[in-house]
Amino acid sequence: MDIFGVSKYVSVPVVAIFVWLLAVKGNYKVAERVFLLFSFCLLSYIVSAILARPDWNQVGRAFINPAMHLNKEYLGMVLGIVGTTIAPWMQFYMQSAVIEKRIKKEDYKFVIWDVIIGCVATIVVAFFIIVACAATLHVNGIVINEAKDAAISLKPFAGVFASELFAFGLFVASVFSATILPLATAFYVCEAFGYEAGINKKLNEAPQFYTLFTSIIAIAVTIILIPNAPLIAITIWTQIINAMLLPVVLISMVTIVNNKQIMGEYTNNRFQNTVGWTTTVVLIILTAMLIITPLVNSLIAHYIK
Repeated sequence: MDIFGVSKYVSVPVVAIFVWLLAVKGNYKVAERVFLLFSFCLLSYIVSAILARPDWNQVGRAFINPAMHLNKEYLGMVLGIVGTTIAPWMQFYMQSAVIEKRIKKEDYKFVIWDVIIGCVATIVVAFFIIVACAATLHVNGIVINEAKDAAISLKPFAGVFASELFAFGLFVASVFSATILPLATAFYVCEAFGYEAGINKKLNEAPQFYTLFTSIIAIAVTIILIPNAPLIAITIWTQIINAMLLPVVLISMVTIVNNKQIMGEYTNNRFQNTVGWTTTVVLIILTAMLIITPLVNSLIAHYIK
């Protein structure tokens, strides 16, 4: 909102109140429709990327044959992208949403399509964000310290419209995250301890759920409004930690979903297990490499000296 001339000391509290009212005073059906609209707005990133005029031949070559590096920065960014795309909280929120919507077995196929469409849309949006930033910020050696810097830096290279579209996409994504992440946390903490949970519940029916949801929003607002807080660094390391923790969640999920006593006929097939276990192993290897690489480089430098 800084891009549009609104200080974060105004926009952040206002949006926090909107998010709180949407979850506490609304219901699941209303919230779902609001965020379906928000999700559609994220397609604005596609326009931003096109306006950035990237070298599509280079994009195609990099997509087919990406350059791989073994330094800490590269591995950290790979894990960060994975952590923000397949975050642990998403796995918990998905099952909580299924419960919240009271999905029946005969409607399970729609849940599968919901996940598939969501995954494809996520990858498409992420792809165009990377293209937009690579075609403008990276080639001109621009380093961003806050999210708004990315949108501002687009202006000289892709124009005012691309910059504002990128800023709008960031705003939509931030509001979306500010709602879903606290809800996901409140859902699985309350479920773990046996408390009532759900947006369709009234405040007095699920006091622990709404107290936790409100507390998380309040803490987040406080951190964001700290002057000169390193928000980009916080964001990146949060996503890296997500990726490091994801194997724990995936191992638990794959183990449970293959238990016939729990899942009955809905256990994983061979392909699903292959995808699940391969993803888990790759993440464990990447995490190990991120931890070991700096140590190895340090030993090599010491040995050379």
